[in-house]
Amino acid sequence: MAETVTPSGTTGSLLASLDPLLRTWLPRQRWFAGKGRPVTGFTPVTVTELLPSGGRLGLYHLLLRVHQPSAPGGETHPGDCYQLLVGVREALPPRLAPALIGHVTEGPLAGSTVYDALYDPRPAELLLEALRGRTRVGVLRFDRDERQEIRPNLVARLMTAEQSNSSVVYGDTFILKVLRRVVPGVNPDLELPLALAREGCPRVPAPTGWLRAEPGGEPYVLAVLQPYVSGASDGWELALRELAKGEDFAAEAHALGRATAEVHTALARALPTVTLGRPQLELLVDGMTERLAAAVRAVPALTPYEPGLRSAYTALAGLAAEGRTWTAQRVHGDLHLGQCLRAPAGGWSLIDFEGEPARPLAERRMPQPAVRDIAGMLRSFDYAAHSVRPPAPDWAHTCRAAYCSGYAEASGRDPRTDPVLLRAYETDKAVYEVVYEARHRPDWLPVPMSAIRRLATSDPT
Repeated sequence: MAETVTPSGTTGSLLASLDPLLRTWLPRQRWFAGKGRPVTGFTPVTVTELLPSGGRLGLYHLLLRVHQPSAPGGETHPGDCYQLLVGVREALPPRLAPALIGHVTEGPLAGSTVYDALYDPRPAELLLEALRGRTRVGVLRFDRDERQEIRPNLVARLMTAEQSNSSVVYGDTFILKVLRRVVPGVNPDLELPLALAREGCPRVPAPTGWLRAEPGGEPYVLAVLQPYVSGASDGWELALRELAKGEDFAAEAHALGRATAEVHTALARALPTVTLGRPQLELLVDGMTERLAAAVRAVPALTPYEPGLRSAYTALAGLAAEGRTWTAQRVHGDLHLGQCLRAPAGGWSLIDFEGEPARPLAERRMPQPAVRDIAGMLRSFDYAAHSVRPPAPDWAHTCRAAYCSGYAEASGRDPRTDPVLLRAYETDKAVYEVVYEARHRPDWLPVPMSAIRRLATSDPT
């Protein structure tokens, strides 16, 4: 492997030649968060040459801060940082056509074709080799758990399902999650699985390796390697299959509730917990109330339901004012059926502990009531039930009850015995969903709106 290219000289001409291609290519990627605003330039955080571009195949690792206006017609400034692996070839074979970034016409790569290298087995396999050898290249640190073996010569393939990151599977043995939008700090997608591995929790695959960078002394987690659960079913796809067949999903929901409780229990042992009293609950309620107000401004269809929705939050504030307290701990942060895998033998695993990527990292790492995860899963059952025609609300009701029962069996605490807290979190989640669907998938807006109508008329006590 080659060394880091310094942020001057070659780097300047390299980025200048890639700039017009990346401005067009980046906004088309599923994981690019700045859609709807033009890309006006880039600031390099790191540029590392992993394979010299003078040969048949070159490979660059880039961390680039993207310049975009904060609003249409607004002032342009450096914003989100993205991780790119750029391959360099003279020409792309047909199998790599979907990976094309563009053809370089000037600079050190003039005459070459550049592309997303994760589509190409050889560059992807190079990453696994670097993890296996605990390689260091410039500011990049490839590391691994030495207690786990990484066999050589595992064939790589990119998973093509739409994701907010990119995933590469190696010989049905490992899966490498490559984070695309990265921020400095301790990333919970590595932090929490490592903590759960120390506790011996079998519900989360233990990290085998990880890639980090420390430009300017700031730590970035860039990728996490974990065992691949071969033949596993994604919880969302499994639920939809059972729905389509008219099959009951209660047993799976019950087992998933148990798995969630086991993860929460292990996290509470592994990492500090805190008690939320009146001051903390007031801040929490204020945040929910502010998000509701912003959502009403963004989606006027919420206006008739605002008083009822707000009552979910005021009821929680009322309990806090009476002296009620709750325990907060580290949680998954973005739990839904798509974040769960069922192994062929029937056991459930939880994956993707990154939290909601749009939220600040410090917020994603804060202890929260475990019911936040539970509310997310309950909303996910509702989404599945409304994805079929006609909708199946009774199916969702049965799954929600079974999930809570399973959770209670494993934890000793049934989330339904704290209805005010559960309703507040489920309301907050549904409000978020309304804004998301209105902006990105208007055809799905009726799904969270049906929950809004239910939650706005629920008894807050």
